[in-house]
Amino acid sequence: MDNYNYFCFLKYDSLSEKKKIMDKQQNNIQIELTDEIVQGIYSNLAVIAHSSSEFVVDFVRLMPGVPKAKVQSRIILTPEHAKRLMLALMDNIKKYESQNGEIKLQGKGFNPPIMGPVGEA
Repeated sequence: MDNYNYFCFLKYDSLSEKKKIMDKQQNNIQIELTDEIVQGIYSNLAVIAHSSSEFVVDFVRLMPGVPKAKVQSRIILTPEHAKRLMLALMDNIKKYESQNGEIKLQGKGFNPPIMGPVGEA
């Protein structure tokens, strides 16, 4: 079924708008967002690995002063879908920056999202 091999990433002004639009997807594909999924999971680090047949993206949450971080979610994609995701992210970043200004990256290479002194209570 060739009609199923596509990724569609759109920008929505609200989660309710997203849910309404997703319910009306072409080809009668109904995508359900449960209450748990709608809330999302916060991540400030993505670790990406790949093989010849798949890309694995681990979303991690780093906390200040905590030496160990847990993977919050793991997404496994085919190489084609990984590339479609990259293109969709690039398009959405371009749109975001046209409305909000350039996203500044700090330094070169890997920069842990949490730096500086550890807070004390």
